[in-house]
Amino acid sequence: MAISDEARARLEAEAADIIGRYPRSRSALLPLLHLVQAEEGYVSDDGIAFCASRLGLTDAEVAAVTSFYTMYKRSPVGRYHVGVCTNTLCAVLGGDEILAGLRDHLGVADDEPTADGMVSLEHVECNAACDFAPVVMVNWEFFDNMTPAAARSLVDDLRAGRDVVPSRGAARLCSFREASKILAGFPDGQAGTGAQAGEPTLAGLRVAHENGWAAPEPGGNPAGAASPAGREGSGA
Repeated sequence: MAISDEARARLEAEAADIIGRYPRSRSALLPLLHLVQAEEGYVSDDGIAFCASRLGLTDAEVAAVTSFYTMYKRSPVGRYHVGVCTNTLCAVLGGDEILAGLRDHLGVADDEPTADGMVSLEHVECNAACDFAPVVMVNWEFFDNMTPAAARSLVDDLRAGRDVVPSRGAARLCSFREASKILAGFPDGQAGTGAQAGEPTLAGLRVAHENGWAAPEPGGNPAGAASPAGREGSGA
């Protein structure tokens, strides 16, 4: 896919903004790839060439980075990209069943969009949300405590254009292109608009407060904690 002249002019200005944030221009490669993905919906050969020319890199160097990180797509995905975690805790609690069920329900393989272009599916690695397992993500927004039935309802709602609200994070679910633009470093103003940390996440903090625990000082022990030598059975 060739980047249009109109899009290229817009990308030039935004790329200059991104590159200006770094002391070395090549450090801007990751957000620049998100930028061209926001424009095209994926990283095309033309997008790779655009990034390379702005950063003084070869196309091969940019393509190597693009192929390494799974958040960059080399072919179009759906407006709503659905990721299912199957790492240890999510898998134990049903992640594998959710992923298999969605593959069958949607009839697509990884990164393959449905015929209407609305939804694509991906097996993703840990999303650091184990206290809400099993977790599904849509354009990197959290949908917690999922079941196979809830996951099917979620993708059906997305395909039907019904309003879908993430469990935590933003109050509005953005498109895949919009999410890429945010990751490029252009916030959409939704930070803090939706539900934030939930009760499972805050439980440990509550227990710490109840017991008067605090974070350790650098090189020291947590406040109120006995030193290893003073603990019973330490062998000291």
